[in-house]
Order: sequence, then C-alpha cells, then structure tokens
Amino acid sequence: MRTDYTEIFRDAANVEKYENVVYAPDSYASAVNRRQRDYLRGLARRAFPYRRPVQHDFACGTGRAIRILHGLVRGAHGYDTSQAMLDKAHEVGAYAQLHRIAEDGEGPLPVATESPAIVTVFRLLLNVDDSVRDRAIAFAAKALPHYDAGLLIVENHGNRSSLRHLRHRRHDTCPWFAELSHEQITELLDRHGFTVVERRGFSLFTQGWYGRGWLRPFASLIDDVVARTGLFNGSAVNVLYIARRTRPTLGTMPVGATDPMLDALPDAPLPDDAATPPRKPVDRDGESW
Repeated sequence: MRTDYTEIFRDAANVEKYENVVYAPDSYASAVNRRQRDYLRGLARRAFPYRRPVQHDFACGTGRAIRILHGLVRGAHGYDTSQAMLDKAHEVGAYAQLHRIAEDGEGPLPVATESPAIVTVFRLLLNVDDSVRDRAIAFAAKALPHYDAGLLIVENHGNRSSLRHLRHRRHDTCPWFAELSHEQITELLDRHGFTVVERRGFSLFTQGWYGRGWLRPFASLIDDVVARTGLFNGSAVNVLYIARRTRPTLGTMPVGATDPMLDALPDAPLPDDAATPPRKPVDRDGESW
C-alpha cells in the first residue's frame, strides 16, 4: 500500500491525470460513477423526503461525490488536504464550500449545520492506513451524532470478495494494489458507532473486461443489472456501504441510564389538558442555494 497517497495528489499534474484520464468519459471509473450517481440520487430522495440534507464530503478530491448530489442537498462542504484537488473541484463546478484540512494532528471538525446531513467518503479508505481511516470515520461521527442525524456513505473500490482478488498474488509487490473486506469495513464503522443498513455493488467485473472491446458490452450490461437490482452485492469490485449511527437499545444502555430527552423533562407531571406549544414551521429551503 502507498503511504504517500495524500502527497501524490498535491501535484497538479497528478490531479489532472486523475480527473481527465482515470475518469475519462469512456473509462471504467466513469462507468462505475454513472451507476453510483443513479443509485445515490434515488437514495437521497427516499431517505430525505421532507428536508434535503447538507452534504459533508471528506477527502472530496475533485468533488465527484458532491457533483453526484447536486440539486438534492440544501448545502455542501468539501474537505481535503490537497489544495490542488480543491482548486480542481472548484474549476470543474463542484457547487460547495471547500475547506483545506490538515493531514495530521487533531481530527478536523465538520462545519456546524442543522440536521439532516449526509457524509460521503469516496475512494479513500482503500488507499490509506488505519489511522487515516479512523480519522475519516471519526469526522463522520461528529457530523452525525445520533441515529436520526442522517447517513454515512463510504466506498470500497477494492472488495476482497470480488473477481479482483484473483490477481492479488500477481500484484503483491504493487504499491497501488490493496484490498478491503466487508468485515474490515463493518468493523471500522462499528468502532465509531455506525451500523451498515444497506450495501450496493456497482461492478461485478474488473477493469480488464472493460479494456477489451468484445467483452465490454457484456460486462457493462451485467454490471448495470447488478447496480440496479442489488444482486451479487457481496461479490462486486466496487461497493458502497450506507450506514447510520447505531441506535441504542435497552440491552446496550448502562444500568440506570435514561434517554437524555426524558431527563430534560420537569419533575412534576404535566396535566392531561396542558396546551401543546405551537411548533415553528420549518423552511425546507432555508439553506438552499
């Protein structure tokens, strides 16, 4: 695994290659991105029917995850250690407030926003060490303090249970070849108080299939079906994990613990005929662009 991943993308030339070669219109990565876009836009509409969320995109890079959700969030913030990446995100039209964060030291804080929120962590976890992974999910935990605060979406673009794993022996010495299992992702999220509630795969076949003209139509057709239906999620090369903060249960609460909302109630019971104070109407578009 590369240990200088963040340093590499401080170079403007590498950023250009990432945006224009890795994500060229006919590339494997662009095909996956198109499927992710269709799925995530549907997910955002289903998960947030009453008020659009604010997006916090950690390690936002060129703002691809931000662009996926354009128009479905009431605001967006992108965070990255690379100024070159942030500049490219602005250049290509990622409509968000962009924030440069420190590579090490105390973990960054998300910009304070009202609920709900959606936190995205794309194309990061596979290529960094455990400390950076924990840093990313700790950031998400700050933005999503409880179950109803919103959703966390993380990407694993090197699933160990996929066809890609068949090449792992040949690429043992390649610094860019890394893998993560479903169990590793689940354990990482669990350490920070998240539970996976949905999983979706977007590419059953590897990049090599898309590089052969006679195989690409077949692979693309099957992968479209996989992304649309959720079949064979566990065997996909590229997987998104949808998570929420773990909902506390009576079995996990300490003895004597109570809901903080109940603790805030007055000691004296309210009379049965107590008037309910009127609720202030929520302006769903109050933070819209």
